[in-house]
Amino acid sequence: MTKNLLKILNDKWSSYKYRFVPWVALNLRKNERTLRQVKERSQDKLILDEEVHASLLHLFRQLFKSDVRRHGEVMSLLPLSSRNVYQSPQSHTETLRRPDRRHDPCEVMLDSMGFSIERRPSSLEAAGTGVFVAKGMVPKGATVAMYPGTVYQTHEPIFFQSLRNPFVFRCIDGVLIDGNDRGISKIVYRSCSGRDRLGPFRLSDITWLTANPENPLAVGQYVNSCSNEKPANVCYQEFDVPVEFPLELRRYLPNVNYRHDTQMPLRCVVLVALKNIHSGEELFSNYYTIVH
Repeated sequence: MTKNLLKILNDKWSSYKYRFVPWVALNLRKNERTLRQVKERSQDKLILDEEVHASLLHLFRQLFKSDVRRHGEVMSLLPLSSRNVYQSPQSHTETLRRPDRRHDPCEVMLDSMGFSIERRPSSLEAAGTGVFVAKGMVPKGATVAMYPGTVYQTHEPIFFQSLRNPFVFRCIDGVLIDGNDRGISKIVYRSCSGRDRLGPFRLSDITWLTANPENPLAVGQYVNSCSNEKPANVCYQEFDVPVEFPLELRRYLPNVNYRHDTQMPLRCVVLVALKNIHSGEELFSNYYTIVH
């Protein structure tokens, strides 16, 4: 019985350790090539915030346009200029030509970004789920994925949510993002997302909690950390959503603030490609370290 128990514990640890921050930090330092050193938060940017913003807007608009028939109530509240964008003759023709297209956000991602990603068993032994490039090629500097979850400011409680939770991401400034799609973390996210709804406008995405997210980028919590054998090909980058982000497209943002009265912009974390990544390759992330 003891032997079986030790085997179960070892299997659990083997899967958990790739997302356990202290283990990651200790092992990454054995291979400094997989670390990015930054002096302050403003220097963690591999690409400009404007590029991240433009990339997200482009994908989200295509997702909205491809499924515009489901958004009738939202469309009726948009200004005429916005309605014309989403109901352009070109998008109508595309819907008629491929009526099933709206059911597959990954196909929309492939059409608009030139690649798509998906979750599948990791190539790392006992690492559980990983994220792979399913089709196409990811160019260097592209926004590859997003890290979904509830956003906690440094003073907000996360003790119970963090227990046995390998999906809590810590930003440079101490802000935490809980990307767990199960248990109490899932309940908290759903509650906060429902609280912030504005009439027919959803201000965050809850479908990343399922096996079929409407935003195909929202699988970043399953990207495993790099190792000596598997060098990093993506890195984390923090992005604060600007206030002018279109209301109708916020439905695809996979993050929500824990407190409704938070004065800070909504924090998102994206993963950016460090090099060209080809179809079939798994994504491996690195971490930045602060140099004082």
